[in-house]
Amino acid sequence: MYITDTNFNIMINTIKNSVQLTGNIGKEVNLISFDNGNKKATLVLATNESFTNTKGEKVKNTTWHNLIAWGKTAELMAHSIQKGNEVSVHGKLSNRTYTDKDGNTKYITEIIVNEFFKVASSTAPVAEAVPF
Repeated sequence: MYITDTNFNIMINTIKNSVQLTGNIGKEVNLISFDNGNKKATLVLATNESFTNTKGEKVKNTTWHNLIAWGKTAELMAHSIQKGNEVSVHGKLSNRTYTDKDGNTKYITEIIVNEFFKVASSTAPVAEAVPF
């Protein structure tokens, strides 16, 4: 495959700030509607890693990620997923700071969700195929 400079720049720009995670929703989606009609969803996603430490003990490590979605994606998330669902998300990292009431600077990292899908449960019953 021949990659031109233009194609290469497009590829690099798309993956420069790209995040993909699969995990479980930690609390119900909070959907906010603004006066201008826009919508914002906030939620948290837990990702789990397991490993065996030097003592031979299995250790489970959970990391919590703050997710933000806007517009139609926010609406779809609020109406289709709930706490406990396994979800895959694709988006980008966003960092921001603010000063709290005591004058301390707080740093927040969030994932701005562009796409998501709900992962089907392996314990869910499979529907029988019906011919046309």
